[in-house]
Amino acid sequence: VGFISEDEYLEITGITREQSGEYECSASNDVAAPVVQRVKVTVNYPPYISDAKSTGVPVGQKGILMCEASAVPSADFQWYKDDKRLAEGQKGLKVENKAFFSRLTFFNVSEQDYGNYTCVASNQLGNTNASMILYGEQH
Repeated sequence: VGFISEDEYLEITGITREQSGEYECSASNDVAAPVVQRVKVTVNYPPYISDAKSTGVPVGQKGILMCEASAVPSADFQWYKDDKRLAEGQKGLKVENKAFFSRLTFFNVSEQDYGNYTCVASNQLGNTNASMILYGEQH
C-alpha cells in the first residue's frame, strides 16, 4: 500500500518496521500474460518495550511481572533485581521467555521479594530496559 513504481526498481527510503511484509512485482508486455513475483521484506530493528507495569501482591500470594517487547530479530530477555541478575531456576521464581514477552513469576511472595526489578530486552541491533516495582498491598 502506498508504493507505485513504473520500472524494475522500487526504492523505499528511510524504511520503517511498518513497511515490512510481502511486495508484489508484476511484469508484462503485449505478448503474454503478466508474470508476478512476490518478495518478502524483513525490517530488522532494535527492541522497544511496549509494556512493563508495577504490581502489588500480598505476602504469600503468587506474583507476576510482565515485560513486553517488540524486536526483529526477536529479543532476548534478562531480569535484574536492583543490580543483581536473576538466575534461571532460582528458588521460588520462574522466568518464561517468548518471542515478544518475558514473564517473571513469584510462587510465594515474601517481603524480600519486594523491590525494583529491571527487564532488559536485547537483540543484535541494540537493547532497552524498563523498571517496575513489586510492592505489597496498599492499605
